[in-house]
Amino acid sequence: MATDTTGRSGLGTRIPEGSTGSLVRKAVRTEALITSWDGISGEAQTVTAHWPARHPFYVQSGRYSPLLVTETIRQALALLTHTQHDIPLDHRLGWERLRCDIEPGGLKAGHEPASIELLITCTGVTRRRLGSVHLSARVEALRDGVRLATADVRYTTHPPMIYDRLRGAYSDAGEAFARALPLTAPVPPLRVGRTAEKDVVLTPTGTAHTWTLRLDTRHTVLFDHPHDHVPGMVLLEAAGQAALAEAMPRASVAVCFDTTFLRYVEFDQPCLITAEPAEPDERGRTRVKVTARQAGRPAFTSTVTTEPVPLSR
Repeated sequence: MATDTTGRSGLGTRIPEGSTGSLVRKAVRTEALITSWDGISGEAQTVTAHWPARHPFYVQSGRYSPLLVTETIRQALALLTHTQHDIPLDHRLGWERLRCDIEPGGLKAGHEPASIELLITCTGVTRRRLGSVHLSARVEALRDGVRLATADVRYTTHPPMIYDRLRGAYSDAGEAFARALPLTAPVPPLRVGRTAEKDVVLTPTGTAHTWTLRLDTRHTVLFDHPHDHVPGMVLLEAAGQAALAEAMPRASVAVCFDTTFLRYVEFDQPCLITAEPAEPDERGRTRVKVTARQAGRPAFTSTVTTEPVPLSR
């Protein structure tokens, strides 16, 4: 059964191929990961996602990127925001807090696509008088019935009038996107867990533990349509790459992102990415605090936990 014209789903809704783009905020059809969702209760939903066996950005050396976990959660929450919470499609969504813990063994890519099941429980909805909504959710992700990740997310939605007021001179996405700074040189890809220069989002500065954010707006996965500010997923990728750079020469994988989004990061100003050691977690795993600063002010912080890449079997 397909969604009706209001966007509300019934139980056991399977999404027709190619119809999820607007619901999950992806313009490139093949980048939409969600395939169906079921209502368990008024607060809980099960969302099913499809991970391709091969992907130019999310699959490398036989492993899925941890960013694919957070992208899947982002898409699922966007869909439920519109279909279950009656938020209009023209409202703008933004994350405030994210903590995502990932089991690295679940990131191994096989010869066949992977089916991911997300159990999403809405833990809070606060509706403001002028139309903004604050939401929070708990997410448990399973792959073949085995826990893949857990996440807690707090996010907001704003109607166009309020969002445009917040963004001021940056409210027009096309104009803001067009003002992006020229593309800068990448860090060597292997240093940040990548194999291709086009996928690197950090530029060296000559100062240890410090980079500038590298924004290739032609990258059709990170930027599949014009944005009025740097997407949170790009900042998470930058945090992951910075943490892997700090772990070198040991090959590592990011397994936890504990993140706060403080303010919008603009395309037309340099953004400095810094990394500093944090206390190891309760399991003794390495942690790094990554901060993005723009115009001298923190815009994003993420404490990233890493562990050595599991040996192939």
